[in-house]
Amino acid sequence: MSSLSAVASIYDLKPAFQGLLRPLTRALAGTGVTANAVTVAAAVLSILVGIALAVSRGSRGALLLLPAALFARMALNAIDGMLAREHGQKSKLGALLNELGDVVSDTALYLPLALVPGFDARLVVGIVVLAALSELAGVLGQTIGASRRYDGPMGKSDRAFAFGLIALLLGLGVKPGAWLLPAQGAILALLLVTVWNRAARALRAAKA
Repeated sequence: MSSLSAVASIYDLKPAFQGLLRPLTRALAGTGVTANAVTVAAAVLSILVGIALAVSRGSRGALLLLPAALFARMALNAIDGMLAREHGQKSKLGALLNELGDVVSDTALYLPLALVPGFDARLVVGIVVLAALSELAGVLGQTIGASRRYDGPMGKSDRAFAFGLIALLLGLGVKPGAWLLPAQGAILALLLVTVWNRAARALRAAKA
């Protein structure tokens, strides 16, 4: 599995994404918006979109909401991080909200897909569980003397891209045919690799 630890993640594009959002972040900081408020807003947005998906059982309109919500969530997550680091808003509460918000948002956005025709409920549940485990593995690195791990290949940003693309295709009218099951299986398999990579790299970093 060691060679798999070198697989790239969309997370590697984060610095460029942050650069685009930095002017907006400065403007928000100037108006008094806090990092914690942005973190909570991202979680609330995710919950509302998840409810829409669950209630509609994956209507095309609700499915088209998902990629938009995932992009907005990524932007909000980048903004709250920059507000904390670059505008003196770091706090212990913020660190907790950031980690808990990611798991809550992932669960709220992806678990309702188990109710959508074409998705395998068991695979969706497995993906949600492994997504939470991958974030836990990332956080646990700090408890053994390593840094917080964000290794891929199926980190938060990668999951957002994968599910956003699937929801976009379905929302535009692509039929949930034989392609959807392997897509879910691939996400599940890549999440297993991600958990391994984060744990293995944390151990290596702690030893070094």
